[in-house]
Parts: sequence; structure tokens; C-alpha cells
Amino acid sequence: MRIGLLTEGGHPYVSGDVGLWCDRLVRGLGQHDFDVYALGDGHHRGDAEVAHGRRARRRFTESYGELVTALADVSEGGSNAQADRFANALYGLAELAREEGGLVRALRSESAVRALERACRAPGALRMAREARVPELLAVAAHLERALRPLSFDWYEDDGLAAADLCHAASGGVVALPGLLARHFFDVPLLVTEYGVRLRSHYLGSGAHSGNRRHPGSGAPDADDVEAAPAVRALLAAFHGRLAAEVYRQAACVTSGNAHARRWQERCGADPARLRTVYPGMAADRFAETGDAPDAADPHTLVWVGRVEPAKDLVSLLHAFAEVRREHPRARLRIIGAPGAPAGSEGGAYLGHCRMLAAQLFPDEADGPHAVGDNPVSFEEIGGPEAPGPAEAYAAGAVVVLSSVVEGFPVGLVEAMFCGRATVSTDVGAVVEVVGGTGLVVPPRNPRALAQACGALLRDPERRARLGAAARARALELFTVEQNVEAFRGTYLEIVSRCPARRAVLDGAADPRPFAVPAEARLPGRWTGPGVRGTARGGPGWSAGPPVHGMASVVPSTVVPSSAVPSSVLPSSAVPSSVLPPPLVATEGA
Repeated sequence: MRIGLLTEGGHPYVSGDVGLWCDRLVRGLGQHDFDVYALGDGHHRGDAEVAHGRRARRRFTESYGELVTALADVSEGGSNAQADRFANALYGLAELAREEGGLVRALRSESAVRALERACRAPGALRMAREARVPELLAVAAHLERALRPLSFDWYEDDGLAAADLCHAASGGVVALPGLLARHFFDVPLLVTEYGVRLRSHYLGSGAHSGNRRHPGSGAPDADDVEAAPAVRALLAAFHGRLAAEVYRQAACVTSGNAHARRWQERCGADPARLRTVYPGMAADRFAETGDAPDAADPHTLVWVGRVEPAKDLVSLLHAFAEVRREHPRARLRIIGAPGAPAGSEGGAYLGHCRMLAAQLFPDEADGPHAVGDNPVSFEEIGGPEAPGPAEAYAAGAVVVLSSVVEGFPVGLVEAMFCGRATVSTDVGAVVEVVGGTGLVVPPRNPRALAQACGALLRDPERRARLGAAARARALELFTVEQNVEAFRGTYLEIVSRCPARRAVLDGAADPRPFAVPAEARLPGRWTGPGVRGTARGGPGWSAGPPVHGMASVVPSTVVPSSAVPSSVLPSSAVPSSVLPPPLVATEGA
């Protein structure tokens, strides 16, 4: 099978966790051919100026005007009408880009800005859109130009995405746009995977910018002021919402990394029948040695591991530890952060604040007047002498604590589970789904509840051991690389098995060659007919027909590759419903 894998960032894989997942997927499914398309590496099909043709200029103005009107107009007949209007305009721009060799200059032109201004000033437009000033209109137009650049890429040729058996987008939104066009132009099925819902990330990012606005009259607006303007935020939210809804509508299947993300997808318009949960795959072998020796940790030590930032709420953790110390004077807290936080960054400033708070809450303690004091809270980095890697960091404590107020899929929590550690976590994101019944979960921003849970595990070593063993077993069952790869192997076969053959691929002997691992369909009953050995008794009436090439005697419970049965012989209208594959259903696990 030939897979067009759509990512973003540098070639060949994006950086970070998503890039690592892409690499593992490509290596784990070696029987398939992957063509990786990185959004940052897209090449435009020339840089043609659409203004050279009057008809092309008119088509661009009409399609772009319809698209921005769908974003600004609230008087249209309901959300479905707006979604259809947006989709028709988007595909109209895509068709024009194919004919004219790209829309790069047109999307940057004054005509695009004027079309946006007309949409915002029209009767029935959003109140915030009507108040948009020129800098805000320019900011929205620039953002739309960047988001619509995939329309002008040279990926949609006969040897590109058009030749793929399946497009797999490693994210939603703009990353999935090339797959959406391949679906529209060439009927290539689209699979979308979102470990972090792109639309949710956009909402959170725009909300963060809104807190930085200057007061009126404080001077000329800078870039942050313009990006945080209500008109800009409203129009861009409408664009990303419409694009997400269209991607979900056209995708054959949408996978999420957890049920928390799936609820976001449903809220954004995804059909629950096309959703399924595939947990992220993580390498468990790095933590095998620590997991095999869970009793080696200091029984009086709590450990926190992660990236130091305000969303992790280390302030609440420090106040909770102050209560823990009243009951357990020997308790220690090791805060082990990821390396590389610049001193002037938000994380660096927050780390400095936490260090000052720890010094105030826990003055250095000494055994006597001539001894050196020691603080029960230590701040360290992964890569140091005592914690050279994540496994050693989790091994440093008997209980691993997560104190976040915002969390998606808690990767650090899964790593702690691989290490066989008992955990105390706040109820945010997918924490409850990940932990199951193998750890203690408390409300966020509640230091007293966090302290009580930590104290309960410090007092009871047998309970810690039981929870740690159960956590490791759960992580090995649900969150490994092998589980993730196997889930996508089945999803690929399921999607392609339902799609009509768009072309015949021949092998060296000029025989039809199916994709690498054929999709399988179980054919119940006794199947007979001309060209097939066996009796005619008991066979369905439509089985009598021309010979079926490549089919031998088929008996009950025989598995036959569906690719071996030409569609001309077995029309879908004649196939009993029991033969057709079951519909996609939403599942909680892989």
C-alpha cells in the first residue's frame, strides 16, 4: 500500500513527539510505502499571477469572497449552509490554483484584502468583524494566505498524492488540507490523527495573546495587539472551525489519542461513527530496568518530572508538600525539569519564582549548630549526575506526582507507569483515562487534597507496590509502540478495503497486485458457480455468473482476499449485508 503521510515542519519528519511517532509508524509498517509530505517543505507550482486573465481574476474574487463571507456572515441560513458555502469556496479556489499554476500572489493581493473588507462591512456580518480596522484586516488576510498555501503546492500530480492509496494526516487543520484536496480531486481516502486537537490549540493560543493587549491610547498597536484584536480572533476562529469541520466531514476515519481529545472532535463536528481512539505509542524498553526494580527508590521521596511552566502548577505542589512535611518530617521532594529552559523565558521566570517560594516555605534545616543546612526540596535537570535520563528521574522517588492545571495526554505519567511507580495526579485532560484505577487522582488547584493523597501513599508501602505493579501492567497493555503500530495497520486495511479500486497495479507477470497486506472479508455459506469447483446446491442465486479469476474452491469459514474479487463480478448492490465489512464504531481503546 502506498501511504501519503502529511506532517508539518522540517523534512523528513517533524520535530518533537509527533515527529517521533511518524518515524516509528514508518519503520513499524515497513511492508507499506510511505511518501512523507512536510508542510514546511511544500513547493509552489510556479508563482503565476492570476491577474493576467480577466476570467481568472473574476473567479478568484468570487471564490475568495464566498470563503470570507462564510467566515464573517451570521445571517446565512444556519451552520450547515455556512459549512457548504465555505467548502464550495475552498474547492473553487483549489480548482483555480490547479488551472492557473498557484494562487500565491492572488492571496497576497489587494483584491483579497478588499474582498475581506466587503465581507466584514456587509449587512449581517459579525459585530466584531464590522469593527475591524485596516491593520486587523491585513492580519487576517496574511493568516489566510499562509493557511491556504497548500492550494498552490505541486503535490497533486499523477506521481504524488494522486497515486497514493491513502492519505494520513498527522494533525488536523491546515496539515490535513492537502489530504482534503486529494480526496476531492482523486477520491483518495483520508485518515486524520490528532493527538492534540488543532482547533483547541488555536483557541488556547489566541486566548493567551488576548491577555497582552495594550490599553487604548497607549501608542501605535504592535503585532501582538493586532493578533489579539476581537475581530482577528473571531474571523480566524471561524476559519479554523470551518476547516476542521470540513476535514472531519470528508475523512474516512479520525483517530484521537484519548477520549478527552475525541470529545473535542465531536464538539467540532466530527461524526462519532468515524471516530476511534488510538493511544500514543511509547517506547517501554527504556524503562524496563527501573520497572523491574520498583523497591530501589527512596520510600520517603516524592518526585515531579516535566517541563517547568505555569500550567504545571508547581506552586500548589510546594504548598501541598509543606503539609506533607508536617506529618512526614523525613519526606523530600525532587523537582526534576526538562533541560534547556532559557533564563529569560516564561519557564525560566516561573522556575525562579518556585525556587524563591521553596526557600521561604522550607528554610535550610541542619541537625546541629555546626552542621550545614539542607533544604528538603531540590531543583534538578534531566541530564545531571543524579538523573541522567527520564528512567533515572522516575526511579528517584517512591511516588510520582503530577500537579498540572492544563494537560492533554500526560506522557510523563505514562513513563512513570512504565517504571512501576505509584502516582498522584490532578484530574485534568486525559489523566483519569490513562491512570484508570492504578493511581490516586485529586482535583486541580487543591493543595490539601494533593497533600492527603501523597501522605496516604507514603504511609502505606504495600499499597504503593500494588498500585505501581498495576500501573506498569496497564501501561504495557495500552501505551506501547507495538500497540499503536498494530492499531494503524488494521485501520489502513479497513479503510482501503472499503474504497473502490481506482487503478490496476500489475506485477512482473502482468497479474493484478493488491496492496501489501490484503484486506480480508469472511464469506459465510457455500459459494459455487461456473469456474468454481463444487456443487450448485445451497449457493446464492447471484453466484452463477462469469468465472471469477483467481478464486478456487471456497468453503464455509474460508478467508478470501477482497482484492481477488473484481468489482464487476460482485456489485455492491448485490452483495448481502452479511458480507460487507462492519461500520466504523467509536472505541475507547485501540
